[in-house]
Amino acid sequence: MSLHILTEPTVQIDPSILAELSNETEEMGQVVLHILYNAPAHSFMNIRIWPTTYLYDQHSDHRSELVHIENICLYPNWMPIFPGERYHFTLIFSGLPKACTVFDFIEVCETEGGAFEARGIHRNDTDVYFLEVL
Repeated sequence: MSLHILTEPTVQIDPSILAELSNETEEMGQVVLHILYNAPAHSFMNIRIWPTTYLYDQHSDHRSELVHIENICLYPNWMPIFPGERYHFTLIFSGLPKACTVFDFIEVCETEGGAFEARGIHRNDTDVYFLEVL
């Protein structure tokens, strides 16, 4: 499943919540991915995330693990998404190394097509990112 990195998210998030998340990511060394899933207009979908979803530093062997999910089911459960629905969920990962400048987001799952993946994400100062499934 291809993801597009949003440089200017279309989601309105209360500034106080963003400030709180930013403080938490700096204090706990976490990486937050906010994902917008755009369901096809003419088909019913089911989505989920596997616990074997990681962030990979492109310049080292480091792998950040998924530590928390919001608004999406974890394998083996499924979450229904209705045709044309714009659905938001959040994934929180353990921190990346300080030297990391570019990383990949990859869902590693067995025998299933449609895994979430975004490569070449350039690191920012907040470690909070907005991605959109095209």
